[in-house]
Amino acid sequence: ELDLKRKKQLNMGKPPVYDRAALALSDEARATMRTERGEGVWRFKLDHQRIEWTDGILGAISIDAASVSDPVLIRQDGQVLYTLASVVDDTEMGVTHVVRGSDHVTNTATQIQIIEALGGKVPDFAHHSLLTGPQGESLSKRLGTLALRDLRAKGVEPMALLSLMARLGSSDPVELRTTHQELIDGFDLDHFGSAPTKLDIDDLTPMTARVIQSLDAGDVADELAAAGVPEDAQQAYWGAVRGNVGRRSDAGAWWPVFAGEAAPVVEDEDREFVVQALDMLDDPPYSADTWSEWTGAVKDATGRKGKGLFMPLRLAVTGQARGPEMADVMPLLRKKPTL
Repeated sequence: ELDLKRKKQLNMGKPPVYDRAALALSDEARATMRTERGEGVWRFKLDHQRIEWTDGILGAISIDAASVSDPVLIRQDGQVLYTLASVVDDTEMGVTHVVRGSDHVTNTATQIQIIEALGGKVPDFAHHSLLTGPQGESLSKRLGTLALRDLRAKGVEPMALLSLMARLGSSDPVELRTTHQELIDGFDLDHFGSAPTKLDIDDLTPMTARVIQSLDAGDVADELAAAGVPEDAQQAYWGAVRGNVGRRSDAGAWWPVFAGEAAPVVEDEDREFVVQALDMLDDPPYSADTWSEWTGAVKDATGRKGKGLFMPLRLAVTGQARGPEMADVMPLLRKKPTL
């Protein structure tokens, strides 16, 4: 019945609002309807006047209460709905500011009247823009889950997420912060706008890497120990590799290289050169000067230079084309590299 009324109102160019037909029913008619349909719902009867407030983001807002249905507060089964529950909670807890999505603007209008009816103090409201995908598309399951547990499982650092969300949708640049207080000090609702805000979850990858790279060895001690990095080597190891680590769980990922477990990578055309070069390398321990002294000697002996000299040796020692500075790698090697 209500659906039919809504369709009729829309066809007539009117807002699809509840027509308060139940108020005109006699006691007998109400009793009959309860017998046939069960207990009805409880609604809040709005005063049909304009509801106005100055929004912290959207500015001046004015909504005609006659264009909005009287909100349901209690369902037929007795369940109290958000519209009433949040008002009671906010009033009892003395909430002074409410910041939420712009899809709640109409809810705010009705809740202002409910707050006033209960004798409460209306808080300051601010409605931020809604998030979209990186191309402006609606967020959906196709973009993957954005639940905190899943972001945590992907290795996203809390401060990376907080730094992004605290500035997303504002005119301020997104910059990595290291403390909550830094985020608070730079937060200003006046800098936020009403345009849809694009969220690209991939932006969290470099921000997380920057968080990790700012950590000290002690901050990742558990991860290093789990990877087998000896306690007396953790400081030097982390100093060498942290610029190449993007997630906390990967903190110990480079240790197999230093422990002599890395599989060397040698191109066929470089094999003879690499064999000769390794023959010129002494057994460890190595120092910070070992790399330059070794490659210098190999250059003199073979005539190779530049990338043709350094890349084959890096691949033979670490099995990786990119990574920590080789001057930092050599002192941490536990074994002499072999093919």
